[in-house]
Amino acid sequence: MKIAMGSDHGGFQLKNAVIKYLEKKGIEVKDFGTLNEESCDYPDYSLQVAEEVAAKNFDFGILICGTGIGISIAANKVPGIRAALCHDTFSAHATRQHNNANILAMGQRVVGEGLALDIVDTFLNCEFEGGRHANRVNKITEIEKKYSK
Repeated sequence: MKIAMGSDHGGFQLKNAVIKYLEKKGIEVKDFGTLNEESCDYPDYSLQVAEEVAAKNFDFGILICGTGIGISIAANKVPGIRAALCHDTFSAHATRQHNNANILAMGQRVVGEGLALDIVDTFLNCEFEGGRHANRVNKITEIEKKYSK
């Protein structure tokens, strides 16, 4: 499994904790930045991760900012991306099973490290159910096509 990671300054510490955790588990991770806690713009990092995941160079992406909101909004502008903001394990489980989300977004100022690692595990270990959910995901793709001209 290959994971693309990104954060702004508001998610820098949690991003590093997640990277360390995943690498201990033997999961390949590429850090697209930011590389310090100096103020920066989350869309820059969100775009890099989203483009790499959309191109299928990585299995999943994980994005972290202060709340997870802005960085997930930016990622969702890239066609083929279904970034889900999750601050609990139920949402992480449901978004993989029902929405086939390919990017997990979290907020460092919202969720603590222990819960964040549980959310990451849940997200990465759930499978898309397909079936009726595939029809809904396909409708999302059709919306993207309509407005991505």
